[in-house]
Amino acid sequence: MGWPFIGETISFFKPHRSDSIGTFLQQHVSRYGKVFKSNICGGKAIVSCEQELNMFILQNEGKLFTSDYPKAMHDILGEYSLLLVTGEVHRKLKNVIISFINLTKSKPEFLLCAENLSISMLASWKNCREIEFHNEVKMFTLSVMVNQLLSIKPEDPARRYVLQDFLSYMKGFISLPVPLPGTAYTNAIKARKRLSARVMEMIKSRENKEEEMNKALREEDFLDVIMSSEDLNYEEKVSIVLDILLGGFETSATLLSLVVYFLAKSPSLLQKLKEEHEAIRAKKGDGELLNWKDYQKMEFTQCVMSEALRCGNIVKTVHRKATHDIKFKEYVIPKGWKVFPIFTAVHLDPSLHENPFEFNPMRWTDKAKMNRKTTAFGGGVRVCPGGELGKLQIAFFLHHLVLSYRWQTKSDEMPIAHPYVEFKRGMLLEIDPTSYPMNII
Repeated sequence: MGWPFIGETISFFKPHRSDSIGTFLQQHVSRYGKVFKSNICGGKAIVSCEQELNMFILQNEGKLFTSDYPKAMHDILGEYSLLLVTGEVHRKLKNVIISFINLTKSKPEFLLCAENLSISMLASWKNCREIEFHNEVKMFTLSVMVNQLLSIKPEDPARRYVLQDFLSYMKGFISLPVPLPGTAYTNAIKARKRLSARVMEMIKSRENKEEEMNKALREEDFLDVIMSSEDLNYEEKVSIVLDILLGGFETSATLLSLVVYFLAKSPSLLQKLKEEHEAIRAKKGDGELLNWKDYQKMEFTQCVMSEALRCGNIVKTVHRKATHDIKFKEYVIPKGWKVFPIFTAVHLDPSLHENPFEFNPMRWTDKAKMNRKTTAFGGGVRVCPGGELGKLQIAFFLHHLVLSYRWQTKSDEMPIAHPYVEFKRGMLLEIDPTSYPMNII
């Protein structure tokens, strides 16, 4: 169970390659099996590396288990974050976010925005030999999201300020909750306050009659939709905006970086992906934009993204707590104990996946079978609602990237679970442009 109070928390969250389960889990699974007890985050805990138990936990959210993130995350995320709320409040906020996803992915303006920003960013690399890819695509995914959500354009200085605050916000998640000036924890709380104030200011501004008169001068964005909901208070509206930005910006950028990382090590797979996109481009006119039908043709691209999620493991685990005494098979989980279903362990389990550490998108040709053996977007009532939206903008970016550039990663580059994924060298890429014309549309 480890040391008093802190238990094995430090070892459990110790950074490791995200395409591995890490030393802590390797040692404990070898010694105790796929399900074992520990002391993590200040309490007794059950750690599960077993697929069936993990699915049982996810599918019984709100019945036998409840969300149980550490106090530090409550302080940083705020009272109404979708990660933290439960019951009726969770259902209400999630429905608003789902409506954003459904409205956005069906809008031609979203496809136009994602493709134009992709082309613009790739064109800006034309005279570069090296780029910090992970930081670059964070700006890309954030630009897409703030445009659709808040009508903040790429040239608006507010975009960079929002990105800087989000980076501070993310660092706070893995910090010790030390409320002293200059600590990552304190900086994250301040960053969240600035982001909240910025969104609140936009809401209050739009409520003015003068703004209503000028509304016709811009397209309706999702902040207008949120503001029209009478069921939400101001704090809930702000929290929804931040949750959508956080999910759409961080996870999409990380998945895109993981795809590029794995493809750099698999030239034959990169060539196969390029051929798929060349076939799509061959049927388009000069400068003609992609559309929803083109996205549906990107079958191998879908397999590549799904395999990058399985191998790269953007989310290692979630925090739950047993609300009842629970018996599952031979396991007994006492009421009040913390529960950690480990997604990474299932994704890299050799009993479920042949050669699990091999990046092999072809295993996803049977998508239904693979979906039963992976939980990249969680499961149950808390399954991530924005997965398809993220994949859509990534697929459009990849279309132009594989046609426009060749690339190499540094030999010591690797994805690191912190527990969210970062890269050892920030995904520093050596790039070389191809002959594909990169005209900004």
